[in-house]
Amino acid sequence: MSIFTKPKKGGIADVIRCDQSDYLVWKWHPNGFEEGELKRENSIRTSSILRVKNGEVAVFFYKNGEDYIEGPHDGKLTTKNFPILSSIIGLWYEGDTPFQAEVYFINLARAEQVRFGVPYFDVIDPRYPDFPVPVSVRGALTFEIDDYKEFIKFYRLKTFTLDDLKMKINAMVVKLVKDSVSNAPRLNNIPVVSIETRIGEVSDIVENNLREKIKENFGVRLKSFDIDAIEVDKESEGYIELKSITKDIVARQARANIENYEEQLRIQREEGQYAQHMSTRQQNLGAYQTEIRGEVGVASAEALGKMGENGAGNINMGEGGGGAGFNPMTIMAGIAVGSAVGKNIANTLDESLNAGGNPVPPPLPPSQPKYHIAQDGKAVGPFEMNKIVEMIAAGQIKRDTLLWKADTPSWEKASSFVEFANYFPPDIPNI
Repeated sequence: MSIFTKPKKGGIADVIRCDQSDYLVWKWHPNGFEEGELKRENSIRTSSILRVKNGEVAVFFYKNGEDYIEGPHDGKLTTKNFPILSSIIGLWYEGDTPFQAEVYFINLARAEQVRFGVPYFDVIDPRYPDFPVPVSVRGALTFEIDDYKEFIKFYRLKTFTLDDLKMKINAMVVKLVKDSVSNAPRLNNIPVVSIETRIGEVSDIVENNLREKIKENFGVRLKSFDIDAIEVDKESEGYIELKSITKDIVARQARANIENYEEQLRIQREEGQYAQHMSTRQQNLGAYQTEIRGEVGVASAEALGKMGENGAGNINMGEGGGGAGFNPMTIMAGIAVGSAVGKNIANTLDESLNAGGNPVPPPLPPSQPKYHIAQDGKAVGPFEMNKIVEMIAAGQIKRDTLLWKADTPSWEKASSFVEFANYFPPDIPNI
């Protein structure tokens, strides 16, 4: 072929680019020819132009190595692009080529989706191994090429097909989903009878297990993973039996929680009443002291009167009738009792007179911390602890209601205060 002879198609030089709109990996061939039509379709001709769009990378495989040119790029191929050109440039190939290379374009901006479906398989609650429940799962994942050099290590691009890659990923995902869902009741405490309502939680479990495996096995990055549906065969014997058993257990647990809550309220009520009673006594301590001393005086006077009735204080000066005269011990006992009564009454009267007829004021009760409540974006209060407890019992303060007191640096949820933690009802269990 003469250098003045016009080539069949495509001019003297090639424009190496990818015009495909839907691809992940695409092998370049000269424009105007079908792939495999030319005997030497991998011949890169002198002064060829390379155009690589943003989000693409052009990969050149030749005898002595490989080169990667990332987009955006638009220019003539030179020895700066390919070191091998410096050793062969100028060789005469009838105006055809300076070197042989396979050229592939890899689309880094494309994310591929793989849909999967796992037919019914048995899932067992470890607490009730005799009642397996059939479960099926459907969903989808998307992946992309993140590290193209790592991706190329996994595949001979010459024989690569996207359908084959998707088929292999699908097989691995089905196996991993089946294993993760089967172990969810044991490892993640997810009841089988309610597993279909825990899609988000199960999806996260599978995604965590899948992320590293898909990179290790296929050289691609998992972009997203979603389970669309988890279906339980509610007509199966295992589901019907397991539902009946767990329903009874949940009902008993709910009743126990209610009874426990009522007992807590009763104890809190009694403790509140006792605290109020003691506070009242503290405030009226002076009156109680007067009352108690008066009772002691009355009791002493009654004892003295009984001694007189029994003749213990009689004095017999005669010698007849068997009398022995006055009894000194009895008289001394009477004097002692009378002295105690008189002293008790005198002290009481003195205290009343010194106070001008008013009781001595009792000591001040210990101050209670003051709390503010956040309502409609405003601070309301302050309230004492007893009032906060009443508002919790009345449902005016919830677990997430914001409270603040002087020794806290910021507003906190009511349930985070230790003094109120036991006043909130327990969470209702999932049935």
